[in-house]
Amino acid sequence: MAENTDTATLTIKGKTYELPVHSPSGGPDVIDIRKLYGQADVFTYDPGFTSTAACDSTITYIDGDKGELLHRGYPIDQLASKSHYLEVCYLLLYGELPSADELETFERLVTNHTMIHEQMHNFFRGFRRDAHPMATMVGVIGAMSAFYHDSTDITDAHQREVASIRLIAKMPTIAAMAYKYSVGQPFVYPRNDLDYAANFLHMCFSVPAEEYNVNPILSRAMDRIFTLHADHEQNASTSTVRLASSSGANPFACIAAGIACLWGPAHGGANQACLEMLKEIGTVDRIPEFIARAKDKNDSYRLMGFGHRVYKNFDPRATVMKESADEVLDLLGVENNPVLQVAKELEKQALADPYFAEKKLFPNVDFYSGIILEAMGFPTSMFTPIFALARTVGWISQWKEQLADPQLKIGRPRQLYLGEMARDYVDIEKR
Repeated sequence: MAENTDTATLTIKGKTYELPVHSPSGGPDVIDIRKLYGQADVFTYDPGFTSTAACDSTITYIDGDKGELLHRGYPIDQLASKSHYLEVCYLLLYGELPSADELETFERLVTNHTMIHEQMHNFFRGFRRDAHPMATMVGVIGAMSAFYHDSTDITDAHQREVASIRLIAKMPTIAAMAYKYSVGQPFVYPRNDLDYAANFLHMCFSVPAEEYNVNPILSRAMDRIFTLHADHEQNASTSTVRLASSSGANPFACIAAGIACLWGPAHGGANQACLEMLKEIGTVDRIPEFIARAKDKNDSYRLMGFGHRVYKNFDPRATVMKESADEVLDLLGVENNPVLQVAKELEKQALADPYFAEKKLFPNVDFYSGIILEAMGFPTSMFTPIFALARTVGWISQWKEQLADPQLKIGRPRQLYLGEMARDYVDIEKR
């Protein structure tokens, strides 16, 4: 907890209360209201918790006005350009960048745990063939606690570590199996000779009938998608993981809860919504019509994938993601894909339009990641599962941090009750 640097004075019904004010490493000061209910018998009211700090953390920092995203102090653009996903996983989990030996050991540990329990294959086959991959992932991840009993005791530091590695290692296998099951193809086992991103692509797109070689440009693009989505501070799904964890739930249940929250279209479905918008536009010649609608203040239409709720200037992840999008489109081409043709031209016209520059409505990471996943051949139903795969390490890092916090309490939000007060039950014949 940060040091108290000042106090805030609150007056209620003529009585004054002094509230400590904490100064963080970055961001606005925080008024500590933990004792306010006990002292003054009042709650604070903050729907959506958008002005409430529910925890203190050392993992990720966002400054939306500056367009800044830091993991343990390292800017996301540097990590995405110079590092790779598993190194960022190590950083998020342990707080520092690893040495060469530490990274090699960590990568080997993750690689050697990518297979799932063979009996879990039967679990997949219990789902309908047309089940959404996210529905499958929520169920399978939650069911891991039934297969890995030796890593569910959250009071045991070793078990917490084992669960962390298992989740990071097995999530690509489970996501790929959910995809394969949804398209009616056989499951593909992981390969220890491939890196994390290449292994995922191999499990998704290879088939027993022929050899599949992962293109390094596609592998690098996928690794960047993972890296750029690894953590994003106290968002809805991360807060869900923390809330589930506060009750003492096992790690697999907590991550399953995070996946369920991420499934919501207002949270994890942004890149899918972007692709659906591009398909709605349909052809390049219709782009001016949709841009005009987005600029019309009397029209509620808005372009998906432009601007960001948190980043008021620009999305720092988008610059690196654009590089990969350009590389992937150069490799795979857009000639035979009208969606990608629309995407390229929409980006060009929007960036050249003064309206979008003035409003700071720049393409965000979801715009570019959606383009990349579409070009690779993923259906939109797989976009959110891939997001969940990438975000798993962030959820785990936040989960571990919370369990180590001596201030940990079970989450218990309060309410502003506006319903009826006590009244007597009325027999049915008298109603």
